[in-house]
Amino acid sequence: MNPQSQFCHNPHCPARGQTGKGNIVIHSRKEKRYRCTTCKGTFTATIGTPFYRLHTAMDVVTVVLTLLAHGCPRQAIVAAFGVDERTVAEWQSRAGEHARKVHEHLVETGRVHLQHVQADEIWVKMIGKKVWLAMAIEVPTRLWLGGVVSCRRSKSLIWELMKHVRAVACLCSGCLSGGLLVCVDGFRAYVKAVQHAFRVPLRTGRRGRPKLLTPQGLMLGQVVKQYQYAAHGAAHGHVVGVTRRVLLGTHTAIKEALGRTGTGSDINTAYIERLNATFRAMLVPLVRRGRALARTSAQLSAQMWLVGLSYNFCWEHRALRQVAILGGQVRVQGRTPAMAAGLADHPWTLGELLAYQVPPPVSIAPKRRGRPPKPRLSQVAQIPRLRLAA
Repeated sequence: MNPQSQFCHNPHCPARGQTGKGNIVIHSRKEKRYRCTTCKGTFTATIGTPFYRLHTAMDVVTVVLTLLAHGCPRQAIVAAFGVDERTVAEWQSRAGEHARKVHEHLVETGRVHLQHVQADEIWVKMIGKKVWLAMAIEVPTRLWLGGVVSCRRSKSLIWELMKHVRAVACLCSGCLSGGLLVCVDGFRAYVKAVQHAFRVPLRTGRRGRPKLLTPQGLMLGQVVKQYQYAAHGAAHGHVVGVTRRVLLGTHTAIKEALGRTGTGSDINTAYIERLNATFRAMLVPLVRRGRALARTSAQLSAQMWLVGLSYNFCWEHRALRQVAILGGQVRVQGRTPAMAAGLADHPWTLGELLAYQVPPPVSIAPKRRGRPPKPRLSQVAQIPRLRLAA
């Protein structure tokens, strides 16, 4: 137990969310509880994690969630560990909600310099209906930028996805000078969503809200595929042609951006399609012609966040390997997308990811507005009286 790495979780404590302040001490080693000397409250070491108030051992829960993140069906876990299927579903929902909070705290902080982003949406078969899953990836670092689940393939789905991408991007002054390329499919809702998400204010020094403009370095390319369906009316056809469109920027600038990042020679969505294949392999409801379908959209969203955070922080990507010389020997060092984006310094285990505690916002004293309060009678009596000279 390390009190220096803990912080107070009490929302009414003035020292909440602050580590290394010396206000956290060990309250009970047997029960693994800490105490805050500021608010005099105690809390357990597992608060803020999926293990909070669980009666099952943490190692067993971690193994079960690891199997779920790697595509193991829930029925197989029930048969192997002898736990109830509803218990496994509850663990998965907890882990998915925790992964979403960790993503918002570590990834969606505006620290990643985006160069080439690809987005796509796929349909997922559920029990009794079909939903759409939209995701985005930062191609040079292979960083998963988030996803959205919706019942319809509409512009609201794409706008919510672009909000996640905008939260990750570092769009300070000069960050778009090198250019930001966004490659999508032929869905027309991407045009307005991308323009609206990456607008920057035009500062003129005048009073009022500044005008929002699309930055000069933003580029948008579309890949439109033509399909040929069989005569008997099959649902899936074969790709017979591909049309590439330039909606923002120029074709020369887009090719320069692709060459600079080493992500192809022309407008493409190959990397997000490869990510879709990874999610189909690791996410059970996405498996084609499978029987382990998701029942609700919330259940599918929880599984998506768990797989996405495992992909970012825990799984080493083959395309991100680096060759290093250690001790006079050439060794290959594996990296995760979070390491390539500068968000982590080592590959995390799933146990580290699940045990990570998202701190609450730091307490800030409210600013007093209006006139200062009048002094009380006791304070007026203490004010020394000055005698005026004749």
